[in-house]
Amino acid sequence: MEKGTLVEFQLNGARRLAVVDRPEGKKHWIAVDDRGQSHTLHPRQVTYEAAGIYKPSEIAVLLEQVKPLLDPSSIEVAWELLVEDGETATPMDLAALLFSEQEPMHCYAAHLLLADDKLYFKQKGDRYEPRPKSQVAELKHQLEMEAQRQREWEELLTRIQRVLAGEAMEWQSSDRPRLDALERFATLGEEATHRAPALELLHSLKRPETPQAAFQLLVDLGLWSPHENLFLRRSQIPIHFPPKVLEVAHHRLTAPPPDLNVDRLDLTHLKVYTIDDESTREIDDGLSLELLPDGQQRLWIHIADPSRWLEPGDELDLDARRRSTTLYLPTGMIPMFPSELATGPMSLVQGQICCALSFGVILTPEGAVQDYSIHASRIKITYRLTYDDVDEMLELGVQAESELDAIATWAKRRQAWRQSQGAISIHMPESSIKVNDDTITIKVLEDAPSRLLVAEMMILAGEVAARYGQTHNLPLPFRHQPQPELPPEGELLLLPAGPVRSCAIRRCMPRSELSITPARHASLGLDTYTQVTSPIRRYSDLLTHFQLKAHLRGASLPFSADEMKELTLSLSSAVQEAVLVERQTNRYWGLEYLRRNSDEVWSALMLRWLREHENLGLILLEDLGIELAMRFNRAIAPGDRLEIKVSYADPRQDIIQFQEMVYQAS
Repeated sequence: MEKGTLVEFQLNGARRLAVVDRPEGKKHWIAVDDRGQSHTLHPRQVTYEAAGIYKPSEIAVLLEQVKPLLDPSSIEVAWELLVEDGETATPMDLAALLFSEQEPMHCYAAHLLLADDKLYFKQKGDRYEPRPKSQVAELKHQLEMEAQRQREWEELLTRIQRVLAGEAMEWQSSDRPRLDALERFATLGEEATHRAPALELLHSLKRPETPQAAFQLLVDLGLWSPHENLFLRRSQIPIHFPPKVLEVAHHRLTAPPPDLNVDRLDLTHLKVYTIDDESTREIDDGLSLELLPDGQQRLWIHIADPSRWLEPGDELDLDARRRSTTLYLPTGMIPMFPSELATGPMSLVQGQICCALSFGVILTPEGAVQDYSIHASRIKITYRLTYDDVDEMLELGVQAESELDAIATWAKRRQAWRQSQGAISIHMPESSIKVNDDTITIKVLEDAPSRLLVAEMMILAGEVAARYGQTHNLPLPFRHQPQPELPPEGELLLLPAGPVRSCAIRRCMPRSELSITPARHASLGLDTYTQVTSPIRRYSDLLTHFQLKAHLRGASLPFSADEMKELTLSLSSAVQEAVLVERQTNRYWGLEYLRRNSDEVWSALMLRWLREHENLGLILLEDLGIELAMRFNRAIAPGDRLEIKVSYADPRQDIIQFQEMVYQAS
């Protein structure tokens, strides 16, 4: 380079022009820009060298001359002229091609067009090679997609700002990926995959890039409730039914599959009672009493027959298998089957003739099973009763419904017989938490005669189904429980009777398990047992129905021993997850109820120590049937009662703290 040469170089990422003034050392040059500022340049830093001799004051003039020549569309024209022959070109060649001139301003304009182009040419040394047509088409597509993404991003930000300002907006399908990413981040935090879109969104809105901020943004946008169930979202439990499943369900309503049990036993002459909570919509069990000619009484436990409406391996069956159970949450239930089927033809609906699997059982005077039979049946539901209805009828001794009184008597005998067989009864208060229109209601479930009646009849059906399966060597999901190691009786008797003693026994109870091999169920006092009474809401019960019904009609079993073994393993983990979500959700709403009623004084019973050296114990709020941990600041023992208030509660963080009420003597 010689003095007066005009060169282009990069400074802090920006393109600059300067005129070479003098050498600096062996390899560098001093160049002066149009502001009179000097720059030390190595030849490698120079990106363009113009022909001719210049003064720094002429740089601005050149730039003004170049501006009108910078039409980006002209580069496409040059590419079209050169691409067919694959010829390479220099900026001087391009200047001649585009402007029919090769003056410095034309050459520099051609250089700028080529340098800024990312589509038509690629640089090779000091020449530029036209890209193949296919490559240009692909690059154009990528640029268009990027431009579209940018437009969608800007439109999403605009919609969000308008919603936050109180406007009603409709979200677009293009918004969903970023909103989904925001939901994942709010749900899973740092464990969420593809967090970048969520973090970018929070950053653009000048909000903290945290899961808590993502949660709050979703609430502010009206996409989530302030009480959004994160336990459910973190689980693998499906919330919605796939369109294909809903389509099949709707089709079954209008065109049910052929009934494989064409010879159903007609039991429509029996009076059938269904007994459930008032809010229950999936009615899956009913009871009857039949007087036999010899004076004996036969108990009938009728179980809804959802397998009438589906087949093993079809869309409905496989989806129910994935769900494994109906989920009962304070805010509502998530059914195992689509509601139009589950609460319609699958249920035992009052006044209608329904398909059922009926267990006819004759008991000994002591309450043991003397004789039984199982039938695919047809029944007609006479009464749809609530537990309160039944308790009132039993208390009044309604003569017209003497069957109910007889069933209740048999239920008490069954309970006494099971206790004689080693059954372990644990009576801990249970509560039902319901949330309607953000109003929380907590009801303690009493040990009412109606609930004992239903529970004993359901256990009886489970014993009979398991006996049948064991007798005929059927692979069923048998439920068993190992014998617990209870504290010595003398030690238990030292504890106050009631919840404190029951709590001590409950601690020792091992979890019940599923297996295709019959085994004893310790707490029920039964040598063999399977759950069979809730096939609309428990998939393991439905499996038992499939197997029993096939065997009763002499058909091959839908599931082999190996298949049943595999199913019971997968069901166990799925059910555990569902139980955990139910427990966590109930705890959340229990804490929220206490937070909202922090001025209330609650009567509490000390149940047991959790960590005595830390003064941490387990208490029971007797009015609510809720068990919680509490740290004590005085000497206390299991069985002691105290009055407490909430001092701090944060359901989202799962924190609850109490203070004991201390009253001054007057």
